[in-house]
Amino acid sequence: MASNPRAFPTATAVGAPAAAPASTSAALDELLAGNRRYATGRARRGRVPAQRPFAVVLDCVDSRVLPELVFDQDLGALLCIRTAGQVLDEAVLASIQYGVTELRVPLVVVLGHEGCGAVAATLGRLRTGAPVPGHLELLVEEIAPAARRTGALPGDWAAHTVRAHAVWVRDAIRADSAFAGAAVVAARLDPDSGLVTLLP
Repeated sequence: MASNPRAFPTATAVGAPAAAPASTSAALDELLAGNRRYATGRARRGRVPAQRPFAVVLDCVDSRVLPELVFDQDLGALLCIRTAGQVLDEAVLASIQYGVTELRVPLVVVLGHEGCGAVAATLGRLRTGAPVPGHLELLVEEIAPAARRTGALPGDWAAHTVRAHAVWVRDAIRADSAFAGAAVVAARLDPDSGLVTLLP
């Protein structure tokens, strides 16, 4: 997505991140501090008058995974892009680029989560060979490589797949020169505890 002031508001027009963290490491620290507040029942959230995101969060459409809650951030602090299983397509990549280049967001977080339905559908397809209906086939095709890479590992195949797929998506974004201005990390959410863990 080329920067075009006639097509999109610039970072100045939307509002520079006045109270946002000053660096990538500070942004990541703020997300994880907010997640600790969320996981321990001490969350605080409020409204903001303008869009001033300091992180892009690519997460799942699962209705339990809401980044503003998970990271205990005010509305307007995160630019959230949601697809089942964090599957990438051109619209998702363009949306991330909008955050990085137009809004000057310094951090992209790929957030996978345990109990992902898209991962479960993928594993079901690989186990049985049964067809997946309609557009869901796209999800299976995108997640299947991570599932195949982890199928021989001991333990929970679904959990291994969630981690491997989030890392693959992170690495695909990192490798794209369109996002050279941002740090990109992968993480997983445990919905039971509420805690987010960064992935190596």
